[in-house]
Amino acid sequence: MLEQTLDLHIHSKYSRACSKSLELPNIARACEIRGIDIVATGDFTHPKWFEHMSEELCEFSEGVYILKDKKLEAGSLMRDRVQIKFILGTEIACIKKHKDKTRRIHVLVFAPNLKVAEKFNTTLAERGFNLRADGRPILGMTPQDLLRLMLEIDERMVMIPAHAWTPWFGIFGSKGGYDTLKEAFDDLTPHVRAIETGLSSDPLMNWQLSMLDNITLISNSDAHSPQKLGREANVLQFNAESEITYDEIMRIIQTGDKKKFLYTIEFYPEEGKYHYDGHRDCKFVCAPEETKKLKGICPKCKRQLVIGVQNRVEELADRTVFEAQKIRDTKIPFKSLVPLPEILTDVFECGVSTKRVVTEYNNLITKFGTEFFILLHADLDKIRMVSSDLVAEAISRVRQGKIFVRPGYDGEFGVVKIFSDEDRIVTKPVQVSIDLD
Repeated sequence: MLEQTLDLHIHSKYSRACSKSLELPNIARACEIRGIDIVATGDFTHPKWFEHMSEELCEFSEGVYILKDKKLEAGSLMRDRVQIKFILGTEIACIKKHKDKTRRIHVLVFAPNLKVAEKFNTTLAERGFNLRADGRPILGMTPQDLLRLMLEIDERMVMIPAHAWTPWFGIFGSKGGYDTLKEAFDDLTPHVRAIETGLSSDPLMNWQLSMLDNITLISNSDAHSPQKLGREANVLQFNAESEITYDEIMRIIQTGDKKKFLYTIEFYPEEGKYHYDGHRDCKFVCAPEETKKLKGICPKCKRQLVIGVQNRVEELADRTVFEAQKIRDTKIPFKSLVPLPEILTDVFECGVSTKRVVTEYNNLITKFGTEFFILLHADLDKIRMVSSDLVAEAISRVRQGKIFVRPGYDGEFGVVKIFSDEDRIVTKPVQVSIDLD
């Protein structure tokens, strides 16, 4: 059996506010470091990115691509060459008035091969949509209209609502989303078999809604730079490498095959930048129960608070957290992690891009191979040997969920803390000087 880690939502250098280093060879090298086996190309509707994809990729199996040999020679940090696989996936913004409300919904769109993706792009261009302005194009269509078009082009195309709970652009978001998938897709609802939970929610939160019981929950990075790849991911199992095809990947996701879909890798949702309610400009954040007391009004500026994911989940939920926990064994499992650079930042009490953090990160990757292996599987005693007691203790605490997160809100990421000042005194190794004379 072959386990593969997938990140199915990323961007290219042609998306706004994204790193210029997001080119396919750089993406592949970053995936090697993280431990990602299969990654979406992102942004395949953009003409220049599609041209880049067509030049750089060759087909590995049906609907799955790898970099051409000449692109695999340089830059690998692995002792053995790793073939990072790509499938064709992009994010699209659908903005249109629907059912008496302007909806701004982001969706993930997947195509079974380059030929179908090109036909999809051509159809959108012929309808007058500007695909050159942004890698994540804005279309004056409802998600339902877009899905209907996709299925007309090729029934193997798949739509998955992106970061489903994000206030501004989620299918269930507080600022223009829907209350149900049926409300959004009407007769096409049976074709929507999965949603992306997003950084500010985790599967446990989604299990509070019985309407999602037959919907597969996937998790991806929505990376805007190579460094953010894999901050959330999916782990699937295949019988052999030859089984890794577009159709099989989508079948596992669409059916929620628990034998093949092993687990998702999650942010702690509190770290997501829309978990709680608040106003970033006012530096005001609060939990849903406090928002109710305030009647949704910011106490500082007297304007409406931005209602976050936790609040919106509670609004639509028909189960308590306790009830959701009771059905855990019937669901695809998940594991909550903190990215290794953030762990090292807390250990060393310095910035994520500082020399000390970068040096120790590279040391651990060199010794163990990939970030996911370090976070999930590496022996803690071996981590102590090649790094320090404090780093090993930090990774152990993250694995156990023994962390504190100051919740994110209104576009502001939460802050992870693993050690308190008292913890550092207790866990700091004591050096004893012995006089041998």
